[in-house]
Amino acid sequence: MTIPILDGVREIADRYDAYIIDVWGVLYDGGDSAFPGVVDCLTRLKQRGAKIVVLSNSPRRADIVRERLDSIKIDRHLYDHLVTSGEETHRHLMHRPDPWYRKLGTVAIDTGPARFSGLVDGTDFTLTADVAAADLVLNTGPNALDDKVAHYEEMMQAAIRRRLPMICANPDIEVVMDGRLTVCAGGIAKRYAELGGDIRYHGKPHKEIYERCFELLDGIDRKRVAMCGDGLLTDIPGAREAGIDSLLICAGLPSGEMSIPSGARPEPAALNRLCESYRERPTAALATLAW
Repeated sequence: MTIPILDGVREIADRYDAYIIDVWGVLYDGGDSAFPGVVDCLTRLKQRGAKIVVLSNSPRRADIVRERLDSIKIDRHLYDHLVTSGEETHRHLMHRPDPWYRKLGTVAIDTGPARFSGLVDGTDFTLTADVAAADLVLNTGPNALDDKVAHYEEMMQAAIRRRLPMICANPDIEVVMDGRLTVCAGGIAKRYAELGGDIRYHGKPHKEIYERCFELLDGIDRKRVAMCGDGLLTDIPGAREAGIDSLLICAGLPSGEMSIPSGARPEPAALNRLCESYRERPTAALATLAW
């Protein structure tokens, strides 16, 4: 059965009272402005009374991502809540809410201290550059944009020998940045898992972060909630596991995989082949998040 391709969210807006919306590849792609049509779409959804949770796999604290959204004119009145995998990581480091966290030591080696910071602020955790002194690996992603997973092999091998647990603050394997694929924390975690590592993930597609969004949506029926995202490894399977509908936004990763310009309407057969290759079936697809 062919996946419906919509001209805009207006075609299905009556079905939903709330939306969980990805950032990278949906709202923007790292440039200086939001994708065309995004601000108009969010404005119209809010005018209809929809609740919106912006959900990002960024390993940054929520306030940092909020400031970035401000800078691309996605003003705070256009969404109700902002959840980031980085903020969820910090929340767990701060409160140690479960046995896995309570058994951790307090010294972490951070894979990306030059790019990402603040996740241990206010907690009892400290950072080290020496894997021999670490109690755990805090995986925030690569330290430099051009780094590959292989850059972290020696550290990971040493951490595995010491049986260090890993916290992954961004399950994304890779992201399109300035037109090129860049490895994310999930790519490093994938290799650590191959080595037999014990990993705790915060972010999509893991159910825990969707449950956090549902808490913020305050009892809205999940049948009336839709996930809008570009990730066939994160957004779409996460929505399926959470029991909600999903709208695949093709401007991000799917456009590259279908070899079409970002923002172009996908060809139905190509879209179906792509989704079948991931064994996923979104409720519908859109070229961009547009009204």
